Amino acid sequence: MNTTAQVPAGYRTLETASLANWLAALPAVRERLGGAPGRWTAREVGDGNLNLVFIVDGPEGSICVKQALPYLRVAGPSWPMTLERAYYEQAYYAAVAPHVGAAIPHVFHYDPDQYAIVMERLTPHVILRRGLIAGHRYASVGQDIGDYVARAGFFTSDLAEPFERKFDRIARFAGNTDLVRISVDLIFTDPYFEHPRNRHTRPHLDRDVAALRCDAAAKGAAAELGRRFLGETQALIHGDLHSGSIMVTDADTRVIDPEFAFYGPLGFDLGAFLGNLVLAWCAQPGLALRPGERDAYRDWILEQARAFWTAFHDRFLGLWRTAGHGDAWPAALFREPGDGAALESARRQYLDALFADMLGYAACKMIRRVVGFAHVADLDDIADPARRACCERSALGIARHWLARRREYGSIEDALAALPEIAAA
Repeated sequence: MNTTAQVPAGYRTLETASLANWLAALPAVRERLGGAPGRWTAREVGDGNLNLVFIVDGPEGSICVKQALPYLRVAGPSWPMTLERAYYEQAYYAAVAPHVGAAIPHVFHYDPDQYAIVMERLTPHVILRRGLIAGHRYASVGQDIGDYVARAGFFTSDLAEPFERKFDRIARFAGNTDLVRISVDLIFTDPYFEHPRNRHTRPHLDRDVAALRCDAAAKGAAAELGRRFLGETQALIHGDLHSGSIMVTDADTRVIDPEFAFYGPLGFDLGAFLGNLVLAWCAQPGLALRPGERDAYRDWILEQARAFWTAFHDRFLGLWRTAGHGDAWPAALFREPGDGAALESARRQYLDALFADMLGYAACKMIRRVVGFAHVADLDDIADPARRACCERSALGIARHWLARRREYGSIEDALAALPEIAAA
């Protein structure tokens, strides 16, 4: 992975001791925190792969500060990384905010010199992945994320707006190459051959991984999906919409961490979320303290997967029917008697193609999280390697099946109903 990190002369790594002085110059932040800066307290809480994250508390409120480091935090200085990812994150928030409302945190300030974003602190929210590991139910999370992806995707596509506006944003996000390179390497390339960044549960999964790397059809499907990941500019996508990029309460769902944003295939965001739900479903038997203890919870996870696609499908189709004013499928073409049926057929074909893409990208994301770099806690938290490998084997089986047959399923119900049999094979 060829990445470089050019650090501007004025850039400095933020520290808890001096953070209050830096924030004090921002009127919106002073109002949010309240009181004098000397009464503010800061702590570093980042536990992700990329950035520094601080929580700052004041007498009247709190905020979150996220700063890009000139390297990948999980790897350290040996893996340099552009600071510009902070720019793309705040640019994504700005682009989708008019369409998704409170589904993202409010941004108070972006500092282009420190590559730092000051935003709303989400509390008492928790990371969805941790909630799934704990077995907690969030009544509307699937529906909320389906609605989110539909709105963010539709309104940044040329179904909704003139191509000139879309082209302007394509150009704006085209420089996010370091983050796109991570996806190209870690999702579509490295897992399919021996690479020093890969790891898997040894020796339990050795035969399964060897079979994957000898599966020419799976590798061909992954390569084709990777080609389309780079070549299709359907919409502005989040680029990393897994269960660790979603924060929830029982009544609220928020999307965070869009630093991977660029113009790509909408099915990639759909597949990222679906794939992580299926990974959580696969992990539940290994997380259970007693056999069968989490069977009902597994059913709930599949209900959320069904609600996710249904909400996306219905919202996207509804928006296209009522707000489809862009240069793709222009309404001016469909004014004659009978044209409505042709347009509706095109809409349904478009959504059918997105459904197949979702299954394929979900498969690629699942494979990466089992045999590639940066696994998921859903599986890694299973202490016993034999139990963990059993869950991982189910995930690999589902992923290979979806890669091969992603165009054969006609509905989310059929795709989900087949999971127990595939997982047990």
